[in-house]
Amino acid sequence: MSKLRTTLVQCDLRWENPEANCQMLEELLGDLGGEETDLIVLPEMFATGFTMNSREMAEPMESSHTVAWLREQADRRGCVVTGSVAVQDGNDYYNRMIWATPGGQPIHYDKRHLFRMAGEHERYGMGQKRVVVELKGFRLLLTVCYDLRFPVWLRQQPRGDEKFEYDAMLCVANWPAPRRQPWRTLLQARAIENLCYVIGVNRVGEDAKGLDYAGDSMLVDFKGEPLVDEPRDQPFLRTATLDRETLAQFREKFPAWMDADRFEVLT
Repeated sequence: MSKLRTTLVQCDLRWENPEANCQMLEELLGDLGGEETDLIVLPEMFATGFTMNSREMAEPMESSHTVAWLREQADRRGCVVTGSVAVQDGNDYYNRMIWATPGGQPIHYDKRHLFRMAGEHERYGMGQKRVVVELKGFRLLLTVCYDLRFPVWLRQQPRGDEKFEYDAMLCVANWPAPRRQPWRTLLQARAIENLCYVIGVNRVGEDAKGLDYAGDSMLVDFKGEPLVDEPRDQPFLRTATLDRETLAQFREKFPAWMDADRFEVLT
């Protein structure tokens, strides 16, 4: 229970075409499953691309074909599959990260920080709570794209006698190529300041708005050193292993957490 095999899925996306994207991802994933990995991480809005057409493209949460597809993939492959989806929940719309487990009910996190430069704050609702999930002895904080720029929201918030709230941070993204340097820098910064692993999965290709995406999907260790670093614009699968014992040893050797400020985020 001290190791977590994680697969980063960097891919191009078909604009506003969930059926084509799900088919493409099935082909890209092939027979990948629980014998090779514990966790498959897909990009933000992997079914549609980063669409602001929420009223037209968001699927009702209870009957979403894309959420059902995620659950089916988790069941069939015998591992967790996660990524974000545009969903309608009641009268509201969310950029929602789905954590689908084999045979279980999905857990979700609604993106907190909405990218106003694209008008996301006008088309989707703001998430109200942080979500930490557990897998094979690891606690993982779920985040989506623009969240990465806001360290207070992502900072470790242990409770009671806890030393740490989480061991790894997941960030799924549609982060454009012109801002690739902040993406890479912030992934490493979040790992260093939180003494945790950080997994960042971004898309590649060009969307219907002419935005280019460079990928740069990374898995960074607790010292900010990349374990997976693919600075190229091609689809790929990369699986790497997070080691909880190595993490614990470093936290003990370099106990910066003991000097961290305790605080509470007001939502």
